[in-house]
Parts: sequence; C-alpha cells; structure tokens
Amino acid sequence: MKKWSEEAWDVARPTYLKIIEHPFVEELARGTLAADKFLFYLRQDSLYLAHYSRVLTHIASRLTEKEHIAAFIRFASDGIEVEEALHGSFLKGVVPAPEEITCLLYTSVLQAQALAPVEVEAAAVLPCFWVYQQVGQQIIARQQGSANPYAQWIETYADPTFAEATARAIGICDALAETRHRMTDTFLRCTKMEWMFWDSAWRLESWKI
Repeated sequence: MKKWSEEAWDVARPTYLKIIEHPFVEELARGTLAADKFLFYLRQDSLYLAHYSRVLTHIASRLTEKEHIAAFIRFASDGIEVEEALHGSFLKGVVPAPEEITCLLYTSVLQAQALAPVEVEAAAVLPCFWVYQQVGQQIIARQQGSANPYAQWIETYADPTFAEATARAIGICDALAETRHRMTDTFLRCTKMEWMFWDSAWRLESWKI
C-alpha cells in the first residue's frame, strides 16, 4: 500500500506541473521577472506567512507525539525567521500592502481546517513546504550563471535545510494519515491555492476586500 504522501502527490502532480510551467516561475528562474510582480508577490507572501505561522502553532497544540509537537513549533519559528530575513531584504522601505483576495482566500482555507481532524489541518499546510521545495530545486537546476536578482529567494527554498524540514513534515502527515481521502482533497485544494497565489502576482491582481 502506498504512503498517503505518495498518493497525494500523484493527485496533485498535474497542478504542480502547471506551477512549474507558469510564466511567473519561469521568469523567476531566468531572473527576468518584472520587479513589480515580484514585490506584489512578496508583500502578499509576508501577510500569508504571518497567518501560516499561527496555523503551524495551532497544529502543534493539537498533536500528541512530543516529536511531532516539537517539529511544528520549529516550523512556525522558522517561518517567522524566513519572513524577517528574506522579506526584510527585499521589502526594506516598501509600504505594507493590504491583503488581496487570493491571499485572503488561501488563509481562509487554512483557518477553516482548525476544527477538522488534525491530520487534515496538517495536510493543508503541507503544500507550502512541498511545492516550494520542489520549485526551489527545479529553479536551481535551470540556473545559468549567478546574476539572478532573485537568487536569495531561490536559494532559501532550494536549501538542504528546507528539504529536511519538508521531509519531516511529509513524514508526520504520513504518520497521522487516517482520514486519507479528506487529507488528499485538502492537500490538492491548497496546492491549487499555491498556483493561484503566483498567478495573482503575475496578473498583478489588485482586487481589495
């Protein structure tokens, strides 16, 4: 029998391939992405990560295995550090942005899992690990030269330390996997949200709630 994570990735793979082929990611890899699109993305991502870290902490509070609890607390702490370091370097002096509709939709989907079984809530946050880690690896593999202005962002998600955290998150989800079908549905939905997040930055959507 396949691990839950293997089944979930098989289901989400078509969406992941659309992410890899998206012009935002392709131009990010080439270093030709327009600065306004990247800044739009980062400003929204900063807002998203603030929500995301709180969800990670909430998951930790619901877990029972000490190792799992410690791992999710570390994930939340690491997310805050990434926001401060990465976003601080790119967004220094940039006026904070309001939350746009795609960011609001994604964070609302995450928050809606608070009353779901804990394994479903964990599956909801997994694409932000797994998809980003895979995108980072794919971009590094395409790199030609070292003049990419977005190199710091790329290296963050291609870093072996992030790969280790991703593997740990996947392993915990596999260990928790009881309501597999519901977990997979949630994992796929949130993978699609990842595509939407990049697509909204590419289109510079500015619909405000």
